[in-house]
Amino acid sequence: MSRFDIFRESGNPMFNDNQLKLGIFGPNVNNSCSMTLAETTFKPNFETNVKIAKMMEAAGYECIVPVARWRGFGGPSNFNGQCMETYTWAAAMAAVTKKIYLFCTSHLPTIHPIVASKMISTIDGISKGRIGLNTVNGWFPSEMGMFSGKKLEHDKGYEFAAEWLDIVLKMWSEQFFDHKGEFFEIKDGWQEPKPSQSPRPVLINAGSSKAGMQFAAKYVDFHFSFIESMEQASDWTNRMKKLAWEEYKREINTFTTSFVVCRPTEKEAWEYYNYYVREKGDDEVTDIICRLFNIDTASQSADFNKKFRENFIAGWGGYALVGSPEQVADKLIKIAKAGVSGTLLSFVDYLGEMPYFNESVLPLLEQAGVRKPIKQTEVLTAEHIGVQALRAAAKEAAVSLG
Repeated sequence: MSRFDIFRESGNPMFNDNQLKLGIFGPNVNNSCSMTLAETTFKPNFETNVKIAKMMEAAGYECIVPVARWRGFGGPSNFNGQCMETYTWAAAMAAVTKKIYLFCTSHLPTIHPIVASKMISTIDGISKGRIGLNTVNGWFPSEMGMFSGKKLEHDKGYEFAAEWLDIVLKMWSEQFFDHKGEFFEIKDGWQEPKPSQSPRPVLINAGSSKAGMQFAAKYVDFHFSFIESMEQASDWTNRMKKLAWEEYKREINTFTTSFVVCRPTEKEAWEYYNYYVREKGDDEVTDIICRLFNIDTASQSADFNKKFRENFIAGWGGYALVGSPEQVADKLIKIAKAGVSGTLLSFVDYLGEMPYFNESVLPLLEQAGVRKPIKQTEVLTAEHIGVQALRAAAKEAAVSLG
């Protein structure tokens, strides 16, 4: 039986029968994925995250992936500067949810693998087997400089990540092991309890370089990346599956991220996009992001610069789901048909916009067969998640935000 078969038989939400899995990205950081000064009810606090998570469970979403951040990027919004730390966030969310799969995003150089493995195992117990690990090497110099004055060269960082994860995997499966590597030395490694999940917690990673894709192919279950077109999405998925199987005899799936602006009409959707991206976009922090990614705007065309900047302002470079419910659903169906397992969604105003998306788009995905209807017995009561209040908030937000 393959690793993926074991995940499926154990009932892991990330391996259910839905062709297109859905999650959200970054509910633990201010502005989530939108570099904008537009008005929003969204706050990256515990109370808001509980409301979002319960709304997601009622609608049948599969997962939540938080952003690991230690300082903001600056600009008027100080994008992502206010942030809930991801291990404690995951433990808190585990205690107040029942079905949704939670990921802990971890900057590997900031925490010892023995500590990380124990924390994940603890959250596994709290969540009854609903915690996974998103491994990140760390790339923001001002942020990682808070922990040490040195930064590993890019490929060396993945060597560090491989050794770090090897130790975590041993902590989850072995007792009294020794390890002596380039970065860590461990004597009599031991841990109890171990994760209850079979075969282990789900692992994800978003490395897009050659070294990053090799790391993902060898270790993780889902490789995350941006998509530009359905052709590119299909090529990337096929390339990753081929790499994982031919090099390591492993299965791997792909996942992407998307930002959502869904309104009753296409015109209304693009009007709001124009408002929060072009009128209220945080240009200062976008300039900072461009410099961090070494985008030489002087050598690029005006059209390239505009598209690049807008995509980051709109949703951290994610795929644009802008339009009517039918148009948004059509784009999501195409993602599924390209072979991508799912997408993380982001909204400017989660509590104001998600109810409309759930009510208008999800049924279309069910009709298309890329998602199964959620069983009524599994739906939490409207009173429990405050659906009526959320619908009212959505209507109010639609009026106030245009």
